[in-house]
Amino acid sequence: MSLPSPFADAASHHPRTAADGAAALSVADAPALSTVAAMSRARPPRHLADLDEAGRAGWLAELGHRPFRARQLSHHYFANLTADPVVMTDLPAGQRAELVAQTMPRLLTLVDERRTDRGATVKSLWRLAGGAAVESVLMDYPDRTTLCVSCQAGCGMGCPFCATGTLGLVRNLSAGEILDQVRIAAAATRDGTLAAGPRRLTNVVFMGMGEPMANYRAVIVAVKGIAAPPPAGFGISARNITVSTCGIVPGIDRLAGEGIPVRLALSLHAPDDHLRDTLVPVNRRYPVGAVLDAAKRYYSATGRRVSIEYALIRDINDQEWRATALGAELRRRGTGWAHVNPIGLNPVPGSRWTASRPDVADAFARRLRAAGIATTVRDTRGADIDGACGQLAAEGSRDHG
Repeated sequence: MSLPSPFADAASHHPRTAADGAAALSVADAPALSTVAAMSRARPPRHLADLDEAGRAGWLAELGHRPFRARQLSHHYFANLTADPVVMTDLPAGQRAELVAQTMPRLLTLVDERRTDRGATVKSLWRLAGGAAVESVLMDYPDRTTLCVSCQAGCGMGCPFCATGTLGLVRNLSAGEILDQVRIAAAATRDGTLAAGPRRLTNVVFMGMGEPMANYRAVIVAVKGIAAPPPAGFGISARNITVSTCGIVPGIDRLAGEGIPVRLALSLHAPDDHLRDTLVPVNRRYPVGAVLDAAKRYYSATGRRVSIEYALIRDINDQEWRATALGAELRRRGTGWAHVNPIGLNPVPGSRWTASRPDVADAFARRLRAAGIATTVRDTRGADIDGACGQLAAEGSRDHG
């Protein structure tokens, strides 16, 4: 499930616009998710990043190459952030192109890129194998640079206020497709694509298109690839990785048992089952109480405080009595284990759902703090560039009728 949060992020190393708040680019060449059907569900080719170190060596041997080539290729991909055979001068000249073509096939093709926040936010639309589209957003802050990745093309959770939810689920992404979003963003950050100049990618959040727990295996492979030191992975601290969920309880418990200290973000959006059944339909299977119990178990198992994400929707879930109810639900399970992040909904064009007024958001937060709940009201980014996850892909779908 995608969050209408400031983590609607993505990166590209092919900047197409320099002006802040640049006019919308055409996505006429982006395939419509509603019309490519079976073609869009085509699986991507196998990629080096789909495998762990032992698996890479074994695969190279199967391809007829010396297994140590896997480490060389991995160093280029994860440490040098490149898939360009021209710069891989430690490989035999006559084998470079073949090796890269076999082990690092192109997984993402840039279709559209938009910039805002004086060049501090870059949102990208990517085409996958078969034609499906996904998004990622790269955002720069004074103390960090964050990439929000997609893990599915579309989403099957059906949340009515979410742009991605309007697309339905097309297919899961492979671990390689997720990790390639990270590689491209890390290279772009290093090379100074953001307004602040050359930086280091420090944080990765799974808050883009898709529900991570519904593509668990690929997400965990990707998490390990993000956190492992080069050449096994990108070397971004696991503590700087956030995995979101709309409340898939078995997935939360499974993640708690992985022994990886990532942060869990729970997209709650309502403290009562009556409303959450509408806003987050999976609540009918995993109701509020069960989801919060699982989140508390995650905290107990990992020691990592859980982020409670709460999209404030005008006159729907932003009443002060709901803040009181949310505070009571959290305190019932103890103190200090959760941090609430209310944020104004990034509205989807044509939708009846819109963001709460700032004064209402402030009152909601004050009520939570009065109940002793750590609360930070988040600022939205990218509203002028269709910042909510799924909006560019949905726009491409509309363009194709």
